[in-house]
This record gives sequence, structure tokens and C-alpha cells, in this order.
Amino acid sequence: MTKRPYKRRSEEEKIAELEAKIQELKLRAELKQRKDGPVLKELRKVKKSLVRFVQTAYDCERGDLATMTEAFLAGLERSAGAVGALEKRRGGRGSKNDGG
Repeated sequence: MTKRPYKRRSEEEKIAELEAKIQELKLRAELKQRKDGPVLKELRKVKKSLVRFVQTAYDCERGDLATMTEAFLAGLERSAGAVGALEKRRGGRGSKNDGG
């Protein structure tokens, strides 16, 4: 059995990784201080429910309702601002296939 070749990280790579981690921690601390935290948590629940509704509407051949709901959801997310960034950063439960 041959040994697997390992590549050691350089000091610059380690520093860059630690700086990225610092930025992530700063962002997390900033998000904790926001006063609209409870609103953002509820928004995630609403989004999950609306995505399920959209899928049901498509299944029942009601594309008109599904399209309107998707448009509403997109506007809601845009108005909320940082929610999308937070979801992408954390990789929330439904983020891979939530449809929006």
C-alpha cells in the first residue's frame, strides 16, 4: 500500500483562512445585534411554507398561483436584505432545493 501524498498549507494559506474565519465571526456578531432577528427567523418559516405551497400549486396545475406566490416571495426576500446572504452562508436545511 503506497502512502498518500500530502500537501502542507503554506503560511499565507493559513493566514488567509484565519482572516476569512475572522470576517465570518464579525458578520455573525453583527447579525446577532440586529433588532430584526425574530423577523428574520419567522421569514425563514414563511419561506418554507410558501415554497411548499408553490409546489402544491404546480402539482395541481395552477401555475398562475405558483407564479404569483414566487413573485411575492422574491419581493419579500429582497425587502429583507441579509436573509439570502445568511441562508447561503449557513447552508440552511432547504437551501439546496428550495426552489427560490
